[in-house]
Formats: sequence, structure tokens, C-alpha cells
Amino acid sequence: MAAKFILQVLTANRLGDGEAVWWSADRRWSETLAGSEIAHDADAAAALEAIGKAAHAANLVVDVNLIDVELADGVIVPLRLREKIRAAGPTIRPDLGKQARPAAARAA
Repeated sequence: MAAKFILQVLTANRLGDGEAVWWSADRRWSETLAGSEIAHDADAAAALEAIGKAAHAANLVVDVNLIDVELADGVIVPLRLREKIRAAGPTIRPDLGKQARPAAARAA
């Protein structure tokens, strides 16, 4: 029996300003995790990886990675703490960063 595939999304940091970004279902880099294109199988993950490699080669983003996520009541939630922090922003000042933006706070 094949192992269950863990859902994945593509993330990176935008080269121009270092902002954490995610590849969205509407085919662009987004500053929020909500609306990310989700890979439900290995083929979809490979397609996302190819998008990330092309964006990196075009000097749009750096630190391109597929990250594991789950859906909780329709909300994309990263599985690793590091990625939860990247989605929400700095942990020392809740009035700064992504967590200060209502849409991003809900996604993390």
C-alpha cells in the first residue's frame, strides 16, 4: 500500500524585499498563505517545484521550498513551527509583520 501523500505548498522569499511569499492558485506570488496552490500528489508537487526553480532562475525569489501543510476547516495550516512563524511574522512584536495584517493572522 502506498504511503499517504502529505499536502504541500510552494514558498519562498521575494528577492526584492525578503518578504515570505507563497505560490497562489491564481498563478502569482502572494504575501499570504491563504489561497496557495496545494499539491495533492507527487506530480502536482513536482509541477510546483518546477515553478519555484523557474522563479529562482529569473531572480524573483530565493529559498524556494515545498512545505507540508494540512487543511483545518478549509484553512491552510503549515505543519512545522518555522513555517507557521513565517506565515504570521515576527514573534516578538505582534503589532508588526504579517500577524498585524488580519488576513495573514487568520492563515497562520
